Amino acid sequence: MECITWFTPILPGKLDQWKLLIEEINGPRKQEHLRSRERMGVVREVASLMQTPQGDFACLFLEGEDLSKSSEVAATSDDPYDQWFREQAREIHGITPEMLRAPIPATLMFDSKAG
Repeated sequence: MECITWFTPILPGKLDQWKLLIEEINGPRKQEHLRSRERMGVVREVASLMQTPQGDFACLFLEGEDLSKSSEVAATSDDPYDQWFREQAREIHGITPEMLRAPIPATLMFDSKAG
């Protein structure tokens, strides 16, 4: 199982839109979101809000069998929910499908697990 943690800015003036997106994902679109992540092969997804003097950021954790494949599916899926989600990512974060295809790899610096 692979995992990645990454951060993406929430563009100025888009925090309320990001919060509404999270409400939709946790509410009326929850099943669509879960099916989307299943298609992507993502078994766990965590999103947190980090507010800093440099601006607001979404902190994201993804876990799945093949995250390169997951990124490709996220970038190219023609499923209506996935298309809607990509549009939200563009408006809120400035993320394009091309950016989803080739995410900047994170360099693992520390990994500790209790037990």
